[in-house]
Amino acid sequence: MDVIRRNTDYALRMMVRLACDGQQEPWSASRLAASEGVSVQLAAKLLQRLGRAGLVASRLGKTGGFVLNRPAAAITLADVMAVVQGPAVLSRCLSGEGVCPRQAACPVRPKLALLQQQLSETLASITLAELAKDVAGG
Repeated sequence: MDVIRRNTDYALRMMVRLACDGQQEPWSASRLAASEGVSVQLAAKLLQRLGRAGLVASRLGKTGGFVLNRPAAAITLADVMAVVQGPAVLSRCLSGEGVCPRQAACPVRPKLALLQQQLSETLASITLAELAKDVAGG
């Protein structure tokens, strides 16, 4: 089981590429696809989803393409993940009350809940700006 699925990984890498550019120049879907080793069709599909969620904006015209719609410091891994695959949930038993008849007496659930909280907080604390800085060697 992957916590971060393949399409989310692709979307994250494309978003980091846009963050590295500092929003100076729009990137076409085909340029992003080539840069990150993703098919053009999949890149376009992911960029469309990210655009509907307000994370990227598309610019039309000969020099058009995609740019971040918010500052890189205001977009987290959790934001991108939620758009592409939904939130990361370690176990179905953590998805709500009454999901499992053993929830109240389960010896494992409290530790899973703690791990879930730590995962969620970590994903929400890592920004595209941080990742772009790491890529740039800063």
